[in-house]
Amino acid sequence: MRTVEETVQARLILSPHRSARLRVVLSYLPEDPLAVRMAFPAEFSLDGTEEGRDAEDVVWVFARRLLSEGIELPTGVGDVHVRPSPARSTMVELRAPEGTALLRFETGDLRRFLWRSRLLVPEGEEHLHLDADRALAQLLG
Repeated sequence: MRTVEETVQARLILSPHRSARLRVVLSYLPEDPLAVRMAFPAEFSLDGTEEGRDAEDVVWVFARRLLSEGIELPTGVGDVHVRPSPARSTMVELRAPEGTALLRFETGDLRRFLWRSRLLVPEGEEHLHLDADRALAQLLG
């Protein structure tokens, strides 16, 4: 099965007057049809990863619907919140025990990624792509 993957630029908001630009890889796997993934470079990890260590990207997995709805209206409960923002941007807030990260994305980039994911699995048809046996086997390890 094909995968949708798109590299976009985001801004990590550090303070009201400071931000850092970073590369984020968005991905969608039809075999996990309800979820999207956002991969961030390890140097932006909140867990205190040591410099010089070969660290892997930090990957957040959350509902595709959350991202889709958050472009239009504030949404989210728990660790991930998404909301529209002025100037055609979308804010994504990620909460972890180590801290909170606030990121600003160009809404057009997110819309393009979601559109491509819907070409593979239209919204409302995710259940047709679920493999309950495989999911249970992964869960039980």
